[in-house]
Parts: sequence; C-alpha cells; structure tokens
Amino acid sequence: MRVLRIAVIVGGLLLAGGAAPALARGPVPGAETDPGGCSPAQLDVRLDRIDPGAGNRYAPLVFTNRSGAGCTLRGHPALVVLDASGDPLPDGEPVAEGPEETVTLEPGGSARSVLHWTVTADDCPDASALRVAPPGQDAVTTLDFPAGRVCGGLDVTPVR
Repeated sequence: MRVLRIAVIVGGLLLAGGAAPALARGPVPGAETDPGGCSPAQLDVRLDRIDPGAGNRYAPLVFTNRSGAGCTLRGHPALVVLDASGDPLPDGEPVAEGPEETVTLEPGGSARSVLHWTVTADDCPDASALRVAPPGQDAVTTLDFPAGRVCGGLDVTPVR
C-alpha cells in the first residue's frame, strides 16, 4: 500500500568547508517522541547485498546498536539517492510502504528496512551514494550505493 510518503528535504545550505547538504524529514502524523529511541552515537548503518531480479532490485538497510544499552527505532529512514557528483537523483523522494512498529534493539541487535527500486527504463540516472537518517533522527550517514541505474526512486519499508 502506497499511502504514506516520507517528506525528504534536501537543503541547499552548505556550511563552510564544503559540508554536505542537510537532510530533514517532517514528523509522521500521530508519531510520538520515544525517550528510549536510539541516538546517532548508538547506531551503525550499512547497506547489505543488493539482490537483482526481473528488473527489480532489493537491498536491506541495516541499523545495528553498537552501544551497551538497549534502544528503540520506529518508522521509516529518511533517504536521498545521490549521483557521482553528489547531487540528488531526480524522483529521489522515497515512497514509504507498510505500517510502523517500535523495534527494540538490544546491544549488538539489528533492525532492517528494505529498499526497492527498478532498472527497467532506458534513461534512468546512475546512483553512487545513499544519504541515510535513521527513523526520527537528523544525523546523516552517507553510504556507497553501487546500485547502477535507479528508475523512479526508491520504495522503503519501516524498520523491522
């Protein structure tokens, strides 16, 4: 069901020293602040193996609690797909799919969000990197994204 869209805003604000553009996401209606939520310092973010099939691509985005204390995640990560120049791809606003639930990450525990995109059109831009903010956070991690072509943007599930 494609009823919820994540509001991803790539800011044009560049800080002195050439810092990357800011990434922000608006609040999800009805979402509450989680006092036990994972902080950026607690999480490692990585992209697992990309699985191809019939013009579709799937890749798990994994959030691992590297701290000594449990924490929670709820919702969809904020994402921006970048080209080799570091510019956002057109049609880059991800479509959020599926209901949200709170996931508790014990120390060393992981949660996943699954990314999906297609490669079926001839004129799709090539992706090079993926800018990720865990659900409910503004802290951004930039990952290599060796996806090749990305047609029509990404679909993303909530963390589970």
